[in-house]
Amino acid sequence: MQFSNKVALITGGGSGLGWGIAKVLGERGANLALVDINHENVQKAAESLSSNGFSAAAFQADVTNDVEIRSCVNSIEHEIGAIDILVNSAGVIAESGFEDSQESSIEDWDITYAVNVKGTFIVSSAVAEGMKSRHSGKIVNISSHASRIGGPGQSAYGASKAAVLHLTQSQAMQYAPHNINVNVICPGSIWTPMWERIAEKNRRNDPNKSHMTGRDIFLEQIENICPLKREQTPEDIGNAVAFFASDDAINITGQSLNVNGGTRMN
Repeated sequence: MQFSNKVALITGGGSGLGWGIAKVLGERGANLALVDINHENVQKAAESLSSNGFSAAAFQADVTNDVEIRSCVNSIEHEIGAIDILVNSAGVIAESGFEDSQESSIEDWDITYAVNVKGTFIVSSAVAEGMKSRHSGKIVNISSHASRIGGPGQSAYGASKAAVLHLTQSQAMQYAPHNINVNVICPGSIWTPMWERIAEKNRRNDPNKSHMTGRDIFLEQIENICPLKREQTPEDIGNAVAFFASDDAINITGQSLNVNGGTRMN
């Protein structure tokens, strides 16, 4: 119960990675505020966590909308309490049509930068106001190991996640005088709705994979490129988030951590 009486805001908390991170923080005692653009998903996620004995509440907001986010943050602090931990997990890989394309489109660039980069900045700025006044806070951004190396057909996504690394360092410097730690995690291959889209893209564009299921394509990649030969899970990322959000990481800020089974070592 290391986060007992702590309030954790997790964006993208309605499904996938965000839900897994929330589950880990909930198991460690945090009061959870799940934020997602999809009202139905985030409501179901909060209900699922609450049914397992966790304190979880759902909030609908678009991370690219500054007015919505500031209103959402005010509601969370009024209904639950001051936000101690922020996890910027909301992210997208591309616009519709990604599965059939060979390279990133202009629309892909627009949406990945809007959500992955601008969204991270908007939410962090809104939450940091309260953290600064209390002279305490933990911010954990979510990037990707795709930020470490280029990949065909995913230049927009990879570049946006590389921008999150730079943004994290800038935030760490900016908020350090206020005793706010800002770090970033680079997840590896996790079977989420986002990776399902990647698998479908591979299946459609590679004749040798046309007979394979998305899950088969995912597991084949794990076998081929991951030294530990096992997939990563949302809970793996949640454990890393918990470390960065804990007092054990009090002197760690502006750092990036790969959680990818050794796929990228840097």
